[in-house]
Amino acid sequence: QVQLVESGGGLVQAGGSLRLSCAASGSIFSINVMGWYRQAPGKQRELVATMTKGGSTVYADSVKGRFTISRDIAKSTVYLQMNNLKAEDTAVYYCTADRIFFVSTSAFWGQGTQVTVSS
Repeated sequence: QVQLVESGGGLVQAGGSLRLSCAASGSIFSINVMGWYRQAPGKQRELVATMTKGGSTVYADSVKGRFTISRDIAKSTVYLQMNNLKAEDTAVYYCTADRIFFVSTSAFWGQGTQVTVSS
């Protein structure tokens, strides 16, 4: 099994920045893709950004140019640098990981970290 622990969430003002971290542990040898999803109140969970072990990235259109995903393979850690935050970015952000190159229904999930952006 794989365990994922997010950190770095908090309350920031619109236009500010925040950096999320997610550390993986356990049976990490087979992990390929890692990334971030988010869920706002009353909304479905949506993709934010993912990165494969080979470095391929996917971003939601709503965060392109503002968010950057990065990854430290040696530390089994994925990061999300969030700049120019907007009120609509407010959500619980979940770290995810999978053994294949995309996030499937068999993916692992963290407990989530709250990001709140005030106007």
